[in-house]
Amino acid sequence: MSLPQVPPSRVFLELVPWADRGQENNPVSGGETLTGLRRALPSTQAQSVPREVHVSGTAEVSANPNRAQVTVRVSSTKEAATEAKKSVCRRLDYITQSLQQQGLQAENVTVTKDFRRVENAYHMEAEVCITFTEFGKMQNICNFLVEKLDSSVVISPPHFYHTPGSVENLRRQACLVAVENAWRKAQEVCNFVGQTLGKPLLIKEDETKEWEGQIDDHQSSGLLSSSTIQQKIKSSTIHAASKVFITFEVTGKEKKKKHL
Repeated sequence: MSLPQVPPSRVFLELVPWADRGQENNPVSGGETLTGLRRALPSTQAQSVPREVHVSGTAEVSANPNRAQVTVRVSSTKEAATEAKKSVCRRLDYITQSLQQQGLQAENVTVTKDFRRVENAYHMEAEVCITFTEFGKMQNICNFLVEKLDSSVVISPPHFYHTPGSVENLRRQACLVAVENAWRKAQEVCNFVGQTLGKPLLIKEDETKEWEGQIDDHQSSGLLSSSTIQQKIKSSTIHAASKVFITFEVTGKEKKKKHL
């Protein structure tokens, strides 16, 4: 008499790490469904799971404008065309020579001329656009021209601005300072709990902001033309802020060797 055949075995339990929660209630090869039973990792495997510290860091930096532009306008209206040209060119030559004597480079000075007829007279106007990188020198030159030239010469208030490269550098600086602040925070946390800070695993810039001047400056923007030089510089100062999120690896604190 032959023995009855033993049915094929089926798996009713699978041991997986606690971290492997995505496989819960998935079908197994034996056709049965896991009942959600889990078992913790052995101590040797648990120690291999990376430990992390998550911190955020913020920073705000600012930069004053690095350029200023001043426009000097010279005009004359005469019945004779030669007289109008002569009057403007004489003062224009004096202005350009004064700028050269003050050490301004030619690439920072732009001269444009406009000559037209107005009714029965001739009108000539010249405009000298000067770009300054030294604001102290700008004030000295403008004061000198006001003193030496007559009222027909009009000097515009300085316009302060930033070059594109300086603004981009400010954005990068804000991000780097925020990363440094986050690293210091993580370092202090690890030292406090007796651990060693490892390498960064993730660096993410969550938020960036950029604005010009102070918040209260916009309320008095209508009085900007009558502001002092320092007030105009303050209103043209650009601020940049950055917020970063960083994940660091945490390693065990190394034991100090005993010296015999």
